[in-house]
Amino acid sequence: MDKVQKEKTAGRALILLSGGQDSSTALYWALKRFSALEAVFFHYQQRHAAEYESARKAADREGLLLHELDVPAFAQIGGTAMIEERDIQTPEGGLPNTFVPGRNIVFLTLAASLAWNRDILDLIIGVNEMDYSGYPDCREDFIRSMERSLSLGLDRNIRIHAPLSRLDKAGIWALSDELGVLDRVRTDSHTCYLGVRKTLYDWGYGCGSCPACLLRREGFEKYMQKRTEGSV
Repeated sequence: MDKVQKEKTAGRALILLSGGQDSSTALYWALKRFSALEAVFFHYQQRHAAEYESARKAADREGLLLHELDVPAFAQIGGTAMIEERDIQTPEGGLPNTFVPGRNIVFLTLAASLAWNRDILDLIIGVNEMDYSGYPDCREDFIRSMERSLSLGLDRNIRIHAPLSRLDKAGIWALSDELGVLDRVRTDSHTCYLGVRKTLYDWGYGCGSCPACLLRREGFEKYMQKRTEGSV
């Protein structure tokens, strides 16, 4: 993976911007690579607005056009702790109940449709399969499959960039540091499943105990230890 491009390529791109650590890091990666960038945020009746506020802040700061699309069907389908007020659980041998079935399938399809109307061929998404919560729609195989399907369905050479795909959380922190935005990602992005932004920890805001906060904290501590030891 080419982490940081020294010169921007000609062309425009559309980033799926959730406001989380991963999509925020992918945003700054994309700003280094593409000459023009737009963003899209999906309102799917999430249980909190913290991610939207983070995405809105990032788009405003970077002067990006932020498209906002409503996807109410996931709330109608139900069954996920990302939307409903329920305890976050991971059943033995199963997926955590924060999994939203079909979310990235729908989001990439809508993003590609929007890109088609905007004459954009490049999509950026901040998924990664190294340190994820077991979500099958974060795998590299899935991304490449969607790239082929969207290219066929839209009769255009759609390219989906997943620059964090092979990185664990420590590697994502390292990339944000290399891009010069580690502190901005730390304070401005939002990962906590519960939407808590009362306490600023070393690794950012959050409740400090949900799986997303724990993963973010562990990755931050691992990277900072490596940086202190001079091994990065």
